[in-house]
Amino acid sequence: MPTRKEKETMVEMIKDKFENSKVIVLTDYRGLDVAAMNKLRRKMDEADSEFKVIKNTLIKRVTREMGLQDLDSYLEGPTALATSSTDPVAPAKVLQDIAKEHKQLEIKAGVLEGSVLDESGIKALADLPSREVLLGRVVGGMQAPLTGFAVSLQGLLRNFVYALDGIREKKEAEEKAS
Repeated sequence: MPTRKEKETMVEMIKDKFENSKVIVLTDYRGLDVAAMNKLRRKMDEADSEFKVIKNTLIKRVTREMGLQDLDSYLEGPTALATSSTDPVAPAKVLQDIAKEHKQLEIKAGVLEGSVLDESGIKALADLPSREVLLGRVVGGMQAPLTGFAVSLQGLLRNFVYALDGIREKKEAEEKAS
């Protein structure tokens, strides 16, 4: 049984996670075997995220301090937190992928930059395209008008050259006729 000091240290660690993470996803991991848990943790590490099993009472202490009492209703049964301080979409994507493989993993709820999301909100977050895809779309959107402008200029120049060539041919024909 952890001592009071150890519990206080854990509460501070959880509070730090809640303050510094862009997203926190609460899950029920009941029924996952050791191999599935190891796979989940490995995928979380690859996504620059963390997956930790934490007691509900300690999480409740933190949520009450931070004004996130809406999460208390989701803190029933075993709970693990998936967090990321860099990418708000990555943990949700990893959890959704693992939940498709292992039906035992259940996404309960989450916190996205201070706002509580239910299960459907987390799943919607997981369905968002990756950061790289979104950046590619932005660059493509910025590049499209420039490409259209270049094509228009090219067409104008081509038509101008055709007009000049037509004038030249007309003058040559007039010179031959005279």
